[in-house]
Amino acid sequence: MEVTLLGTGDTTGTPTPNCECGTCRAARDRGVERSRFSVHVHNERTGESLLVDASPDFRQQFLDHDVDLPDAVLVTHVHFDHLDGLGNAYRLLDDVPVYAADETDPVTDESVAETVDRKYDYLDAISVRPRTPYEPFETCGFEVTLVPVEHPPLVCYGVRIADPETGAVLSLTGDTNYDLPERSRDVLRGADLLLADGIVPASNCEYHPLGGDHPDDEGVFRTFGTKHMTIEGARDLAAELGADDYRLVHLSHYIPAERAFDDDMAVDGETFGL
Repeated sequence: MEVTLLGTGDTTGTPTPNCECGTCRAARDRGVERSRFSVHVHNERTGESLLVDASPDFRQQFLDHDVDLPDAVLVTHVHFDHLDGLGNAYRLLDDVPVYAADETDPVTDESVAETVDRKYDYLDAISVRPRTPYEPFETCGFEVTLVPVEHPPLVCYGVRIADPETGAVLSLTGDTNYDLPERSRDVLRGADLLLADGIVPASNCEYHPLGGDHPDDEGVFRTFGTKHMTIEGARDLAAELGADDYRLVHLSHYIPAERAFDDDMAVDGETFGL
């Protein structure tokens, strides 16, 4: 299993356009980028590739990184920075299945699968395939399991991707706060690599209208507002889930420049052989 981090940033990416903050300047100086979230998972045994989330930066990501176009796509939720790149299937992909959860979201009155099907009904190149959370399914030679996480107000899912032949496991938390269901935590445990959503340091919670949530024993918030983990929360979760290695993703440019490129903070183009 070869994992390529195509997009490791939040909804605006880093550098953010027209931003001269220290972190965006540092990213430019380093020649690194955190574009909108997307992960490419290649199966060397079968020659197939699975794309987790279709970033709006799809075209540039595939130009910048030496990876194959996907044989299948998995969509974790319907926020635009994880979905809207699917339009790139037009004239580019052919007969690609798009997997997404089949649970009805009480906010949208649709499942993720139904929303994808409705928004992209003009794309003959894709076929939406609903899947039930916690029930493993096969694609690209991998065993894939969607697990519910907490990203209010919309439903969102983490993912476990396992190679049944080699035993390699990749886990992704999806966009989530720290309060993942215990059953979901159990599915995500013990991966070779964990990609954990961590958007800002806990100290930034003072700037959020809703503050922070899920404090640790020392009062450090592990959730920023309601939707995402803090850096501290993501690191705590990685330790709890016991992955052999982990990277923080969905990172914003609001992380102070002196901390924004720590070793566990991903940048676009990182690759891992599992």
